[in-house]
Amino acid sequence: MRLKTKLSLSLIFLFIVILLFGILGIVNINILSREFNQVLKSNHESIVYSNNMLKALDKVKIQKDAISIFEDNLVKQEGNITEIGEKEATQELRKNFNELKANPADSTNYPEIRASLSQILDLNEMAVLRKYNLAQRTADTAKLWLTIIFTILTLISFTFIFNLPGIISNPIKKLSEGIKAIADKNYSKRIVIQREDEFGELANSFNDMAARLDEYEHSNLSQIKFEKSRIETIINQMRDGIIGFDNKRNILFFNAVAEKLLGIKESSIIGKYAPDLALTNDLMRTLLKENTDKQELKIFADNKESYFSKDVLNVTSNNIVIGQVIVLRNITPFHELSEAKTNFIATISHELKTPISSIKLSAQLLNDGRVGKINDDQKELLDSIEDDSERLLKITGELLNMTQLETGKIQLKVISTSPKLIVDQALQAVQFQANQRNIILNLKLDPILPNIQADAEKSTWVLINFLTNAIKFSSEKNVIDISVSKKEDTVAFTVLDHGKGIDERYLPKIFDRYFKVPGTHERDGSGLGLAISKEFIEAQEGKIWVQSEVGTGSTFGFSLKIAEDNHSKAALN
Repeated sequence: MRLKTKLSLSLIFLFIVILLFGILGIVNINILSREFNQVLKSNHESIVYSNNMLKALDKVKIQKDAISIFEDNLVKQEGNITEIGEKEATQELRKNFNELKANPADSTNYPEIRASLSQILDLNEMAVLRKYNLAQRTADTAKLWLTIIFTILTLISFTFIFNLPGIISNPIKKLSEGIKAIADKNYSKRIVIQREDEFGELANSFNDMAARLDEYEHSNLSQIKFEKSRIETIINQMRDGIIGFDNKRNILFFNAVAEKLLGIKESSIIGKYAPDLALTNDLMRTLLKENTDKQELKIFADNKESYFSKDVLNVTSNNIVIGQVIVLRNITPFHELSEAKTNFIATISHELKTPISSIKLSAQLLNDGRVGKINDDQKELLDSIEDDSERLLKITGELLNMTQLETGKIQLKVISTSPKLIVDQALQAVQFQANQRNIILNLKLDPILPNIQADAEKSTWVLINFLTNAIKFSSEKNVIDISVSKKEDTVAFTVLDHGKGIDERYLPKIFDRYFKVPGTHERDGSGLGLAISKEFIEAQEGKIWVQSEVGTGSTFGFSLKIAEDNHSKAALN
């Protein structure tokens, strides 16, 4: 039977018993009330009338209205006859009273009158006693039944008090114990409730769940432990430092490399809040900072200065971030190789520059006829030697610039500089090259330009590089637009050509070292010019950019901050 049905039937039963008890009580009370009313209204009144008539009879000779009083009470008695024999006694009383009323002075029938009244009194007193006994028996019967019903109700109530809470609480207690056991990973726990109701169904469902969890635990626990051990072994064997956090930035794990870098044992800080550790550990404080994942970190490790890059990996579950892993990749070998490469290129470039210059000078001496006349074939060879020498000098110059940037040996002379001076020098340097291809250099210069904080030589070099590339990739008799304008607190330089443009997918790499746009078939470029330009501009705290669309041309630009003396003049004005 369902628990809901049991509770409903129990409550209905209690309601019926209470209703029956109430009805019986009300019925018996009404019966007793009615019987007592009969005693009061009938027999008691007849006794009162008879006593009044006896008193009036005694006063007939001395009280004028005694006959009238007797008559009134006799009339009332005649209307209140309730017992057997009372009617005959009343009629006899009426007969004797009529004789008395005819001759009040004659008292010979007084005994008969008193006898009739005495008979009426006896009949009513006996009736009162009989009805009293009947009412007493009725009351005793009602008391007995009410006592029986009360006892039954009391027993039923005690049964409900002691059994009903247990019916509900005991299964709940067992279920609570079972849930606590499951929470403690005791999947062998079972609940025994032999009932065909909701609690029985719940117990069966709980046991099914526990059995499946137990099966899953035993089938996967060993595999999970094995995988955990294997992952820990792999992590500890890696040369990279690895640190794991939960979603609240508490430390979950870190490997042996991370232990050495942080100078802390893993066992001493597992579960601790990472920002608290950062208060006393500089490296942890640096790792927790945002936007440091692209910076190289110089850390003293293995008795030398080592270089690491920081990668932050989010751990997600159902698209929700539940933790993070910081990986410190050891890039010291690459850094050492890069440094060796830079030193090698710097040495080779410096060593090549002198002989190439000598070759170029010698070719010029032969070409101008100072050492003798040359024929046309020889002149053509000398021109080729000069061109190749010029190209090699340009490449070695760019390589030297790049090595200076990489080693940090480049020196900038940042002073207040006129933007017009930079543009004039750049245009003068490329004018001859533009004239050879009939290309018009269209300059648009704001009439009033503030000075900029810049290294004039390096900035001019960048603008020359932009213009040289624009001339190179523009068709003959074309136009190149040069624009210099003030934008907020900077001055922007832009070079717009109308060549074939650059594919959008190559734009993010355009300022990378040695990168050349596929399909340009450029032979005399090193792929370093734009990379050096980017380094020069950013070293001056400026910005550099490119915009291009295939078929419409390209726009290269850079901006530099306005010199502080301009702000001072503006403040004075």
